[in-house]
Amino acid sequence: MFDKLFELGEKPYSADDAAWDEFVLNHPNGSLLQLHNWARLKNRFGWSSHRVWLKKDGRLAAGAQILYRSAAMGIAKIGYIPHGPLVDWDDEEQVTVLLNQIDHSAYQRGVGLVKMEPLLWSHATPNWAAYCQQHGLSPETDTIQPPRTLMVDIQGSDDDILAAMHQKTRYNIRLSARKEVEVRAGSRTDLPVFYKLMQQTGQRDSFGIHAPEYYRDVYDLFAPDQLTLLLAEYEKRPLAAVMIAAVGKTAVYLYGASSSEERNRMPSYAVQWAAIQWAKQRGCTHYDLWGVPDADEETLEASFQERSDGLWPVYRFKRGFGGQLWRTVGPADRVYNQRIKSLYNWWRKRG
Repeated sequence: MFDKLFELGEKPYSADDAAWDEFVLNHPNGSLLQLHNWARLKNRFGWSSHRVWLKKDGRLAAGAQILYRSAAMGIAKIGYIPHGPLVDWDDEEQVTVLLNQIDHSAYQRGVGLVKMEPLLWSHATPNWAAYCQQHGLSPETDTIQPPRTLMVDIQGSDDDILAAMHQKTRYNIRLSARKEVEVRAGSRTDLPVFYKLMQQTGQRDSFGIHAPEYYRDVYDLFAPDQLTLLLAEYEKRPLAAVMIAAVGKTAVYLYGASSSEERNRMPSYAVQWAAIQWAKQRGCTHYDLWGVPDADEETLEASFQERSDGLWPVYRFKRGFGGQLWRTVGPADRVYNQRIKSLYNWWRKRG
C-alpha cells in the first residue's frame, strides 16, 4: 500500500521541495517542468499549483505537480500537468491511486478537466492507448507542449557529433569561428540584451514572446543549477543567445534569439554548438532541440523548404544538427465535466 500525501505547490522552498526535486531529477521521465521552481514560476504568471504524490517504504514512488488556472474568459477552470505525471504506467495500482489523488485535487478546486502531457516517448511506450482506455483518459485532445522534437545524441567525441550533422550545418559552425564569433556564458546583467534579441526575433519571424519579467524569473529560479544563458558576440556586440536547461541526462533548448545584423557570421550555429559543449560538460547524453512540426519525417523533409508557418522555419534550422525525430505519446485529458471540456475546446480553437 501507498501513503497518500498532499502538498501545496505555492509553499516556500522547504525540505519537502528538495525531496520532490530529487525525485524528479532521478526519475527516468523527469523534466524541468515538474521541478518545484517551475510551479513557482507559473504561480507568478496567473497559475496556482498543487502537488500530489505517493510514498512507498518512506520514499517517493510517484507524483504529479498540477498547475491550475481559469480559461475561456474565466468561465472554465482547468488543471494541467506538464511532462507528468511521474508514475510507473505498468503498475496498475500505482496509476489508479495517483489518478485518485489528482481527481481529489481537481475536485477541491472545481476543475472541469485536467490535461496531462507525460514525457513518455512513443517509440518506448507502445501501450499508451491501452493505458488511457484502462484508466479513463481521453487522448484525443489538443497539445500545449510540442509533442515532436529532434534529439541529438552527444555521447561521442566532438568529431563524432559534427560528423552526424548535415554538411551545411557543420560548415556554418566552423564558419562562425573563422568569422570571429565568440560565445560566452551570460549572467543576470545580460538579460536585457537577451530580451532585446528576443524582441527582434519575434518581430522578424512573427511569433509571440513572454514579458521580460518571465525570462528574468526563469533565469533567477533555475540558474546556475539547471540553466545557463549563452551569448554569441562579434566585437563584443551580441548577435545570438540561448537559454539551455539540463535535467538528468538530457539538456533542453528552451529559448533562442538572434539579431538581424551580421547573420552571415552564423552566430546562431556558434551558440548552439556551445550549448552542446555545455551539455556534454554537465554529463548529458542527449540534447533536445524541443519543438518541430508534428509530422512524420517523410512529410517534414518533403515540405520544409516551402512551409513558413508555425514551427516549420525552426525545423529548417534544427534539422541540420543531426538529431533523431522523437515524439511523445501526446496529451490525455481527465474529464470531470463535459460542458467545461466543450467550452475549453471552443476557447482553444479561437486561438
